[in-house]
Amino acid sequence: MGKRVTAVATRTGDDGTTGLGNNQRVSKASGRPHAMGDVDELNSHLGLLLCEALPADMRELFIDIQHQLFNLGGELAMPGFEILKDDALAQLDAALKHYNQQLPGLQEFILPAGTRAACQAHVCRTVARRAERSVVALQQSEEMRPAPRQYLNRLSDLLFVLSRVLNRLDGGAEVYWKSERLARAERENASE
Repeated sequence: MGKRVTAVATRTGDDGTTGLGNNQRVSKASGRPHAMGDVDELNSHLGLLLCEALPADMRELFIDIQHQLFNLGGELAMPGFEILKDDALAQLDAALKHYNQQLPGLQEFILPAGTRAACQAHVCRTVARRAERSVVALQQSEEMRPAPRQYLNRLSDLLFVLSRVLNRLDGGAEVYWKSERLARAERENASE
């Protein structure tokens, strides 16, 4: 494959527009560049997560997800093209099933806290949700297939599960929200 980027500072965006893969120029404030930027930010946060000590299987999964997010971004950049394949969504479903089996059921909400790796996974999760909302907004104004939206939805679910797994590594624990309901139940149980 030849070089795709020959100049980074082209100055073509100085007027507030950006070029799409089909050579169309659109406002940087429009929905498509917004969704592309959110996906790019998510990919960058995943790169930061990969700086942490991770189990080998999880590291490989995150690296593949980065490639899939690049495909998703490419699909957003080229209206009408299909780059993100169905097996990408199947991979997330399989990973969700695999990692979720390792976890006990939740009895209460958890805070985005704990280890640094788990916290970064939560940051990725929240950025994935924002990217999903951007894609949903874009799909309300433009015809698009559902795969990008579905991938981001499933990915945010997986990142939640993986944050729980990361907190439990090496005997760690999740940080539960101290809700008033839970505190009241604990007081009632203690008085019995």
